[in-house]
Formats: sequence, C-alpha cells, structure tokens
Amino acid sequence: MERKRTGTATTTTTTTDTLTNVSERMGLHVDSILEPRDVEALLRAEHVDVFSVLGIHVLAEGLVVRAFLPDAAEIRVVERGGEGALYPATKTYAQGIFEALIADRQQVFSYELEVLDFQGEICHLRDPYSFGPQLKPEDQSLFSAGTHYRAYEVLGADLRCIDAVDGTYFAVWAPSARRVSVVGDFNHWDGRIHCMRRSLGAVGIWELFVPNLGEGSIYKYEVLGLEGQIQYKSDPFAKTAEVPPKTASVVYGANAFCWADEEWMAWRSTRNWLEEPIAIYEMHPGSWRRSGETPLDYRELAHQLVAHVVELGFTHIELMPVAEHPFDGSWGYQVTGYFAPSARFGSPADFAYLVDYCHRHSIGVILDWVPGHFPVDEHGLACFDGTSLYEHPDPRQGWHPDWKTLIFNYGREEVRSFLISNALFWLEYYHIDGLRVDAVTSMIYLDYSRKEGEWVPNDQGGRENLDAIAFLKDLNSAVCAEYPGVMMIAEESTAWSGVSKPVSAGGLGFGFKWNLGWMNDVLRYMQMDPICRHRHQSHLTFGMTYAYHEHFVLPFSHDEVVHGKRSLLHKMPGDTWQKLANLRLLYGFMYGHPGKKLLFMGAEFAQWEEWKHQSQLDWHLLDDEAHCGIFRWLRDLNRLYCERGVLHRTDTSPDGFEWIEIPDSENSVIAFLRCVEGEKSLVFVCNFTPRPREGYRLGLPEAGSYREVLNSDASVYGGSGVGNGGRVEAEEVACHTRSYSSRLRLPPLGVLILESLGA
Repeated sequence: MERKRTGTATTTTTTTDTLTNVSERMGLHVDSILEPRDVEALLRAEHVDVFSVLGIHVLAEGLVVRAFLPDAAEIRVVERGGEGALYPATKTYAQGIFEALIADRQQVFSYELEVLDFQGEICHLRDPYSFGPQLKPEDQSLFSAGTHYRAYEVLGADLRCIDAVDGTYFAVWAPSARRVSVVGDFNHWDGRIHCMRRSLGAVGIWELFVPNLGEGSIYKYEVLGLEGQIQYKSDPFAKTAEVPPKTASVVYGANAFCWADEEWMAWRSTRNWLEEPIAIYEMHPGSWRRSGETPLDYRELAHQLVAHVVELGFTHIELMPVAEHPFDGSWGYQVTGYFAPSARFGSPADFAYLVDYCHRHSIGVILDWVPGHFPVDEHGLACFDGTSLYEHPDPRQGWHPDWKTLIFNYGREEVRSFLISNALFWLEYYHIDGLRVDAVTSMIYLDYSRKEGEWVPNDQGGRENLDAIAFLKDLNSAVCAEYPGVMMIAEESTAWSGVSKPVSAGGLGFGFKWNLGWMNDVLRYMQMDPICRHRHQSHLTFGMTYAYHEHFVLPFSHDEVVHGKRSLLHKMPGDTWQKLANLRLLYGFMYGHPGKKLLFMGAEFAQWEEWKHQSQLDWHLLDDEAHCGIFRWLRDLNRLYCERGVLHRTDTSPDGFEWIEIPDSENSVIAFLRCVEGEKSLVFVCNFTPRPREGYRLGLPEAGSYREVLNSDASVYGGSGVGNGGRVEAEEVACHTRSYSSRLRLPPLGVLILESLGA
C-alpha cells in the first residue's frame, strides 16, 4: 500500500538552478510511501514488476514519480512542455531510491529527471520507466505461434524515437526468468538499474526502452532464473557484437548501408537456377588471405576475393558461417550470434559492402547457415532463461554427441520463429543469394550418431524427426514465397527421398542437395593407383543411376581437406606430375558430369597442404608454373561451363547426357556426351591411366570434323602436350552403337573435350 505524503511544485523556465547540497544526508533513511518488500525487491533486483513501482503513478492524493539511481546525489522532476514545473525528489533510501510526491494532480505528464551526481555534475535524462509498452499483441501472437518470420524487427536492440526521444528499445524472449535487466557500461553493469518489463500474456517477452542510448553501446541481458541463478547473456537477436574473445552485444542500426545492387537483385529474381550455370567457390573468410597474422576485413575481401573469383570464372562465392561465434576452431559452425556478422572482419556495414560489391561484379553470395545445433558457451543460447529454452529438454534429442553441442527444439513454436526469421534476416538485410543449410542429416534423423537406447522414436515409432522435417518445410516454403531467385541448398548425405522436391510435391523444399555420395565415390576412385582402377569403374558411373533423383551440387568442400584427409592434390596417386595430371582429370570429369559445381579455396592452384583455419592459403604456389597450369585449367573449365548451355541447362534432365563408352574397364576410359536442343553437343573422353592411348577408336554422334575444345594435357596447363592437333575427323565406321567414329590420341591421365563442327 502507498502511504500519503505531499509535495509542492515550483514553476520555472530553466532547469539550471543550484541544487541543494545533500551530502550530509547520505546514509540517512527517510520515510517512504513504498512498501518495504518492494524496496527490498528493488535493491536486490528481484522485483517481478518494476514498472509498478518506478516511473510515474497516480495516487488518490496526486502523483508520485519514483526513480532508482544509485549514482545520484539529488534528483528533481522536470515537467516537459507547459511551464516546465520542477518537483524536488526525496532520497528515501540511501542506496538510491528517490520519490517526488506531486499533490493535487491526477493527469500523468511527460517529464525528465534533473540529476546531480556526487561529483557535482548535473545532467538531464528521460526516465526509462516513463514509457509505456511497445510490443504489439499481434507480434506476440505470431511469435508464440511459430509464424513470426520478421521477429528480428521486434526483438533485439532497435534504435527508436519514442515520444520525441531517441534511444534503444530492447526486447528478449525469456519466459521462465524471474527478472531480466539490460546491463552495460552505460549503467556500470548494474542489473538493478534497467530492469525490463515482462509483456502481458504467456509468451514471456521482456522489453525496455532506454532513452539516449545510441549506436555502439555495449550490452548484455542479466537473467535471473527461477532458482535464483544469475546469467549474463548476449542478445540472441543482436545485429552485431564485440570482437571475440569478448562476448557482449552491440547496439547497431541495421539499415545503415546504402545498397547499389538493384540490377543484380532484379536479374536474380527471374532466374531458374536449375538451368543456370552455378560454379561455387567455397571459402573461409579468416584463412583465405591474411595481412601478416591478421585476416582481411570484409572490405579488403571484397576487392581481392571478387577479383580472384571473377578471373577464375566462378558464378558464386559460398562463405563458411560468418554469424558470430566464439571459437575460431569451430570454423563458424558453433554460432552464438545468429543475426550478427562476425566482428572479427568488420562491421555489419562492411559485410553488406562485401555482398554489394560481389553483386555489382555479377557474383552471387551463398551463406553457410547452421540451424542444426549451437554451442554451450555461457553467454549464448544454452539454458537461456535458466531452462532448456532454445534446446530440446530431453538430452536424447537436445544433445549432439559428436559435436558436444545442443540441438534446437524444433517442436517449440517460438524456436521456429527464431530460426526462420533468422534465415529471412540474412536474405532481407544482407541480400544473400542462397543458404547452404548445414548438417540436415543430423536434423531429420532422431538416431543420428546414436546407439540403440540413446534416442527416442517419434509418435509413429519411427526414427524421423517429424518436428525438424516440418520446420525445414516451413523454412523453405517461406523463402520460396518471399524471395524468388534465392537458392536453398541442403547438406544431406543419405537416400532421403525428395530433399530437393517442392513441399507441395511431398519434398523438403530445397532447391539443391549436395551430392556427397558422388563425391565419396569419385574421390575413392581417384585415390587408387591407376593400375587398379579398371576394376572399379563403377565408382565413376554409379552416380548416373540416381543423378536425376534430386537436384545436385557436386561438392569438393572444406570437409574433404581437413583432419588428416589431405588436400585434393595430395590425395592423388603417383609422382608430382601424375598428381597434377590426376587433379586436372578430376576437375574435367566433374565439369562434364551433370550437377552444379563447388570447389573449396586452394583447389584452384592445387594446394599441397590440407586446410588450416589459422593460416592463409599457400599463395606462393601461383609462382610455380605447374600450379599455375591448374589455375588456367579451372579458369577455362568455368568459362566453357558458363558459356555452353549443354553443360548446365539439362542438369536435372536425363535428356542432356548420353554414355558413349560405359565403361571401357580394360583401358580405364570413360566417354560421354552432353547435349541440349539447339546447341552443339560436347564429347568428354577421360583416360584414367598414365598411358597415352594411340588410335583409340570412339563412337561419335555425327559425321564431320570435331574441334578439340579443351585438352587437360595441353602444355599451357602443365601437361605433356599429347592430343590430336586440335581437330579429329569422324569416319563412317560403326563403334559403340554409333554410325560414326574416329581414332583418337588420348592423353595420359587426361580429358579431351570435343565439339562437332558439322559435316
């Protein structure tokens, strides 16, 4: 109960009057109209409803303005507007509780606080507890229903102007918390000063507007759990954060960048990527190139990386995760700041510059996105409000035994709002052209990497994670509906049916799936001694038995060149010359095979060492002519791939591929045809032995001359120069079920690409 006490207002047009020296009153207790239990709760930062006691309130006898400012020596309440009345406040508790009783007024008014600190300095500030609720009921309803796909617009830290006052609005989901406060340098990390308001309803969102707090302010949430434990959490919706190893969030105006990629965005929205060339350069921002021991920042990357990728002829860059993460050794796959580009490499505007620069040079940007798990770091999502909030509460579904991380609770609606809004955030705010969704296999199987008895069957008794499957379908449906031209790519390694089929057709709704089976088979074959390869040709041909079951990307990714697996070049058998020749052959076979292409950085110049995240690529290898040959070969393959529709327009249709020799196991030769209506066909002939094949007869699709478009053994690529002088003639000699054929000179460990010139 409030107890009556009166106060008197003085009227003035200035707020610079000398305030009474109150130093002699320090430590003295003055009667308060506030209940002692409320006082104790305020001082202990355990009050369940701070807005009910702080700010301005109507009493029977008038108004009371109450503030808790431990660093204030004296406070006066200044009415805003009107005559600027001043109301002195009494320090009712030495710890910093002030009360101004305003008699005979019943109408709440706008005010500010004139504060004298203990150093004699006067400042004027708006009271955070004078602002009403900002969170709309419809936002709460959408979030709690799992369908708020713009949750980043209402949660997190948002620069706003409320009641003509600039400041930062904070909102965070923590339904089981007893109290949540915003803390930072601006309040000396004192959780008693900026306690948040819990929203009405069961959703459990806490909010607070902090006046005059601007961009660049460092903050965390101090969360008091049900058991009395206090945690300091980064903002799950923060737009940026401190540079690791620091872990606080940072207030940022996310709309600050001025984009100049309108032409690209309009073009992208009209693409049918199934028929477009997609050649992806996968890279890790921290180890691509360095300046001394320091990684390049986003803007330096923009200029150097784009020039490199454009020269090589790639169409897209795929960035390993750039969302904020505390541990460099996770390569970005253990995320704590899902909405924040890593501050290691610059600001959000710097990251936007990188994407914009790519687009202005006709390079798309794909981002690795990690909805499958998150780390246990104290400042992150783990046990966020003292309970299993983001993670599944059952460790048989919420703990990842391989990565020692936590798994999202895909059946919780608010978690679905968080994840889907995060995916859309990168597409909206940073114009990302595609998301490669990491570890989809681990999401859709309840028994992934678990032994019998370590997993829980679904309600139907199966091992499918029905909640995760529903989430992925909702995710892909939302992206497809709102962002035409954006690619969704799944890292999925099993025979799950329909990963890249539309949701309406019973699929998961991805646009593409990594073909990890093809990758494993081909690498297993290429690592064999050529003398043994003839017994294993099926490793090269089996992929065509399922090539059109999904829409595939053929990946030689970072996963294949780490943890002792060796680099692609080092995997190849033979001496140095043979290793390089094998690598050229591998790339040639890959670019002829149906499917979009992906290569990890360093593959373009045949890196010897496997990838290390803490050091840059071995760029000095480009000074070696043999490694430059690999660079030129990949450049020319990309150009041919992008220019010739036969190599990309029918990636998802069996009409675009024919075997010519399937296979010549005795000689380890494979030949096939890529074709499309209205264009000249291309013939690929691959010799997987180090022995040149003289006079090798091959069936050809038509009569006339054939041009040798590319030869991996050409001297310009570091080869031995074995070939056909640039041209061959088809003879009317039947071979390989065809009416015409020619005798070819096949290069050792080489691939020929031929094009008909007509009769």
